[in-house]
Amino acid sequence: MATRLDLRNWIIEALQALGGRGTPIEVSRVIWERHEADLRRSGNLFYDWQYQLRWAATALRAEGTLKKTRGDRTWELS
Repeated sequence: MATRLDLRNWIIEALQALGGRGTPIEVSRVIWERHEADLRRSGNLFYDWQYQLRWAATALRAEGTLKKTRGDRTWELS
């Protein structure tokens, strides 16, 4: 069963697939395409995974894995 901590790895995986940067919508699309089954089996996470995705991106920015950018429109690997 997927947890919100898995979302951190999935963001990195999605951004790598997108060439290192992408919008939250692009990242969400890649995650859905690759992990739909995992999300569907994830219990309550299924209902708020896109909210939790933003939480995970904030945590990745705080630790330096994602670049700090103006606004929340584009996520980019450091």
